[in-house]
Parts: sequence; structure tokens; C-alpha cells
Amino acid sequence: MPRNALYAQSGGVTAVINVSAQAVIETARRHPERIGTVYAARNGIIGALTENLIDTAQEPDAAIAALRHTPAGAFGSCRYKLKGFDKNLAEYERLIEVFKAHDIGYFFYNGGGDSADTCLKVSQLGDKLGYPVQAIHIPKTMDNDLPLTDCCPGFGSVAKYTAVSIREAGFDVASMAASSTQVFILEVMGRHAGWTAAAGGLAAEREGDAPQVILFPEIVFDEDRFLAAVDRAVKTYGYCAIVASEGLRDANGRFLSEADTTDAFGHAQLGGLAPRLAQRIKTRLGYKYHYAIADYLMRAARHIAARTDVEQAYAVGRAAVELALTGASGVMVTIERQSDSPYRWTTGTAPLEQVANVERKLPRAFITADGFHITEACRRYLAPLIAGEDYPPYENGLPRYIRLKNVPVPPKTGRVFTIGTQT
Repeated sequence: MPRNALYAQSGGVTAVINVSAQAVIETARRHPERIGTVYAARNGIIGALTENLIDTAQEPDAAIAALRHTPAGAFGSCRYKLKGFDKNLAEYERLIEVFKAHDIGYFFYNGGGDSADTCLKVSQLGDKLGYPVQAIHIPKTMDNDLPLTDCCPGFGSVAKYTAVSIREAGFDVASMAASSTQVFILEVMGRHAGWTAAAGGLAAEREGDAPQVILFPEIVFDEDRFLAAVDRAVKTYGYCAIVASEGLRDANGRFLSEADTTDAFGHAQLGGLAPRLAQRIKTRLGYKYHYAIADYLMRAARHIAARTDVEQAYAVGRAAVELALTGASGVMVTIERQSDSPYRWTTGTAPLEQVANVERKLPRAFITADGFHITEACRRYLAPLIAGEDYPPYENGLPRYIRLKNVPVPPKTGRVFTIGTQT
């Protein structure tokens, strides 16, 4: 009898994470002799622990296909990281209990670095606790900071959104600068790695194009140098457009936008960098400003997704199932670049031990010597990732997105499990 599969989404969602879900479900449906039902855990690993499962078999093929055009997480996501076996054995025993009850033999976890760590631990259930399960990590992160892969699904679309947004805003500010706004700041996501901020640099194809200044988390923030660059741009071009990463740090290593709170992983909560920068510009340079904080808008922008990103998101989901069918476990699907122009790529694998909790930062060679823009090497890397359009269907002037039925699977374990404790 074929064993069942469990798919789950984790971490910050993207415009194309559902494309990977589509690929997993569609590929599994083509192999009924090997994979039974594909269940989805509601809200990531939390759904697995609480036995809150969804029966994707209740969704028709057309609904699953419509995931291609729908942003965010169709099955819910979470920020929850399993502790080590020695620190919370009860969670692993609970996973085995749920997996046994629903005959789960395959586990596909779709997420970033912390999710890779969770997937690695699930892959170790066989060796450590005697319940073998094939666990494959499907990469997803708009931050593009997973190691051993050319890029991460979710990033290309955010990169496209960033480049388009700063280009359009640049036209706006340039038209108003003579008598009104002279400085515009676009704050983008990127805690430790400046990939998203760098993508804004693609919009600057000629001298004076927006953005004139990019602020990367890899470059220590120097207020005097920054203000001098802004002042120089305004005096030279009449205005200055800035892309600023939320993860900007000062010389002491502190986030400029740190809010003195942390998330579920212990990461500092960030937000509000743009108004801080704007106020310094106003106080010290006297320029009128506007700013925007893209935040969830950029990662949910399916209407402007990059076709390359959509295709890669599907490819890694399909490859995960195909790898599982060969007996693979404890690996992440990767994207391997074969050439820049034309852009050619294929999928590969990387061991989760080398992926989990490792962040890939923007190389210094991708940042100009003055620290305020991208190099040609960076442009060559980024340009193919935003290529192509893959518009969703529209109805009444708005994108038509799917909401799945998400039919719950009846519990079989006979008990309630509360995260962190057992009752």
C-alpha cells in the first residue's frame, strides 16, 4: 500500500509559495501507486503537532492548478522551530504519533533557513526514534539567503516588485522635485542580507536613474556619508530616490529599526527604518521627503510575479516529490545556474546539514566601492531572476485568486497536544 505524504508551508509567505504546493500535489497525483493521499498541515509544523491536517484530495485538479496564480500560503504558515531532541522529546514523539496515525511516509517542508532546520530534524526521526520518514526541504524565501542554491523561489518576484516600484516612484519624485518632494525612501525587507535592496538597483540603467542610493545590511551605516550621498544626488539630478534594507545596522551592530521586541525565533522585530532616515534628512539637509514601507505588499504581489520565479517554484516542488520517490531524505532541492545569458538552470540537491540555520549574504563584490549601489556582476546575477511576466487571471478588474476548501482530516490519535506541553 502506498504511504501518505504531508506537505506544509513555513515562515514568511511569498507570491509563489503556492506554486510549489501545486507542484507537490500534482506530481504526487501522477504517482498513486507510490504516494497515497497528500495531506497539508495547517499552519506549518504546528498543524502536524496538533493533528490539524487538511485533505488535499478533496480539491479538484482545477483548484490545485489555480494555486499557480494565488499568493500567500494556501494552507497557512507559521514561525515555529522545533527544539533539539534532548530539549523537547515530547514534540518528536508527538510527530511520530501523528505520522503513524495517518501513515505518513513523506514529509515536504516548504520554507527558509529555520524551516530547513525543522525538516532536518524530522528526517532524523528514523535514526533517533525508530520512525523512518523521508523528509525533503523545498526552498522558499523572499530574502534569497539560503546557501548552496543559485536563488530562492519567492525572491525573483520580490526583486521585480522592488525594481519596478523604485523606477515608478523615481519618475514621480523627479516630476515633483522642483517645487515639492526631493527625496523618496523605499524601505524593503531583508534582515541580514541585502538581496532585496540590491534588486532595486536594476532600475538604474542610466546615470541619474532611481535609485541613486541603496542601503545594504552588509555595509555599516555611516550617517554623514549617507547624507552626503543624498545631498549630492539632489544637487546633481534634482532629486534622490533611496532603497533601504530594514536590516541596516550602525557601527555597534544594532539595527537602526530595532523595536526592542523579538519574534518566535528570537529574531529582533524590525520596522520603521524609513521614517527614521527621513527625519535625519529633513533635520540635517532640509529636504522635503516621502517614504514607503513595502513590507507585506512586496511579498504578496502576485500580480507582478516574475515568470522565472514561478517556473522555479514549480520545479522545486516537483523535484521534491521525484527525489522522495528515489528514496532521498534529509536534502533540500536547489537551483543550479548553468549560464547567465541566456539564463539556463536546473534543479539539484544539497544536504540539510549544510543548509539549516546558514544565511547567505550579498557578496561584497556585488556592492560598489562606495557602498551605495550594485556592481555589474550583481546586475548579471539579478537580471535573469526578474525576467518574464506571469499575470494571474483578472475578473471585475481584480486578480482572481483561489481559496481552497481545506477540508479537515478527522483526528485519529485521540488526544490533544498543546505546543510546548502535553495534555
